[in-house]
Amino acid sequence: MGTEIVSEELPMAAEAVQAPIGRTIERVRRKVDDRLVRFMDSHLSPVDDPDVIKGYRSLRDFVVDGGKRIRPILCYWGWYGAGGEESEEASAVSAGAALELCHAGLLVHDDVMDGSELRRGRPTVHRGLAGSDPRPAGQDFGRSAAVLLGVLAQAWADELLGEVEADSERVHAARSLFNRMRTEVISGQYLDILARLREGASVEQALRVAHYKTAKYTVERPLQIGGALAGAEPPLLDAYSRFGLPLGEAFQLRDDVLGVFGDTAVTGKPVVDDLREGKQTALIAYAFAHASGPQRDRLRVWHGNPDLDEPHAAVLRQVIVDTGALAHVEELITRRVGRALGALREGTIPERAREALALLADRLTHRVL
Repeated sequence: MGTEIVSEELPMAAEAVQAPIGRTIERVRRKVDDRLVRFMDSHLSPVDDPDVIKGYRSLRDFVVDGGKRIRPILCYWGWYGAGGEESEEASAVSAGAALELCHAGLLVHDDVMDGSELRRGRPTVHRGLAGSDPRPAGQDFGRSAAVLLGVLAQAWADELLGEVEADSERVHAARSLFNRMRTEVISGQYLDILARLREGASVEQALRVAHYKTAKYTVERPLQIGGALAGAEPPLLDAYSRFGLPLGEAFQLRDDVLGVFGDTAVTGKPVVDDLREGKQTALIAYAFAHASGPQRDRLRVWHGNPDLDEPHAAVLRQVIVDTGALAHVEELITRRVGRALGALREGTIPERAREALALLADRLTHRVL
């Protein structure tokens, strides 16, 4: 899997195709960043209180200073593939920026629910707001304030999407998809936290969470929202689904692997967090299902244990490898990337967008975007 998949499945002169696409990706990323800066700088605290101002600033910094802009980039290529015209590119950029604000709000809430300490190599919003205050009241404030700021980011995402200038029917279609996306991702998150209460989660159940929490939200809907803004017809929107859903699941499976075997310097998050939080991923589900008695005992004692340290995390990693869970998940990733690229070969998506999506499929499942 990797660049080889792109070149074997979709023959092309890699350098000749990838370089201009890469430049377009960077240009779109910069435009989305600029749009977010302008929006955030025009939405300062209406309350003249230094602590409230600090809260607004923390949200601004979180939105502006981090993130790979995956969803806005996919939104752009969905728009481009539907025949988006250069004179209307600002609509795709604004929609992408709205997606990023929505994403920021969800991440803030996700970190509160997971009790995460780091995000993107920096303290999470709720940890930053709590600061060095060791009192329970200080920690409660950080979490409560972060919940409010996450809601604010969601409200602003609506506002920013409302500023998109395009044909009213197209905007309505895009907004309908945006609303469905939010319902789907919240449902996926609900399934995710439910899984922590349910023993013996299967690989299929973990993949169901990935389907709603990640695949639809990260890849399928952003592509379709962009496409809708350019007037995409149902066959193209369906093609975006056939590409986006398997790729989104592969993206989440890669995230699961990185959450256990990754490098904190790259992921920006301690690699013991997922194990310590007891996340019910496909990786863990397969390991439990195929563990021997002693291996299962180690998983039960240390997976989801708040006292998990690095030596015991290393023990769990070895169990995951020895049960074949890591190899199985890598195979799941490979098969899903193959399905996504197969959807591109159907030819419904125009060539230039097809080439860009093939490159993005490789980058997303290797986390080099």
